[in-house]
Amino acid sequence: MGCGCSNLSACCWSLDQNGSIPEADNVENEDKGEVDDLPAFREYSIEILQMATSGFAMENIVSEHGEKAPNVVYKGKLENQRRIAVKRFNRSAWPDARQFLEEAKAVGRLRNHRLANLLGCCCEGDERLLVAEFMPSETLAKHLFHCMYILGSLASASALGEAQPMKWVMRLRVALHLAEALEYCTSKGRALYHDLNAYRIVFDDEGNPRLSCFGLMKNSRDGKSYSTNLAFTPPEYLRTGRCSYTNCCSPNI
Repeated sequence: MGCGCSNLSACCWSLDQNGSIPEADNVENEDKGEVDDLPAFREYSIEILQMATSGFAMENIVSEHGEKAPNVVYKGKLENQRRIAVKRFNRSAWPDARQFLEEAKAVGRLRNHRLANLLGCCCEGDERLLVAEFMPSETLAKHLFHCMYILGSLASASALGEAQPMKWVMRLRVALHLAEALEYCTSKGRALYHDLNAYRIVFDDEGNPRLSCFGLMKNSRDGKSYSTNLAFTPPEYLRTGRCSYTNCCSPNI
């Protein structure tokens, strides 16, 4: 989400001419532990989030489909200058306020450097919002399908010609980080991830891929059936209305 992909660009495309994967000592030696420098999960008022996003201004929308998305994501900045991503659900998405809070608090207990971690939520009246770490270097979908790398900068493929494919070293890095994120979530009792696809993988300011925490929210009225995005729905889910580990965790990459 957002702009500023220079670090990511270097990670994705600055490779040996023969296409070989460079030494990855920095990857193997990365800390596998939980993140301890993030604030505890908290509830935000709608006024605070309005201020952080300049009144949910259109110029702060970072959703791939802009304001036409059913649930819009905004970039923002809190008073302490922490950058955040705010997901604002449509009014009918979470009718049960208690369930929304319980799910948000459960996801908010997760803290891992492979996730774009959930920092808080807002549940006032009909408003349902999630507050997460802001990842400034776009989504995997953006880099796979909509961007190209020319002279050290990303630009629209439609404007500058045929896009350059993402190198395999970064594709493998995405797969590794995604697997580690899902393994961590499973170890914490959050085994189901909804609508896992290239839009759910975001890049931080150092070019590291992370899994969005938004897909960990399970919206269910009976504990068995879950809401989902039909664009990424497996046919077996459409037939039965029941989710399984397989059809909830099949990435569209």
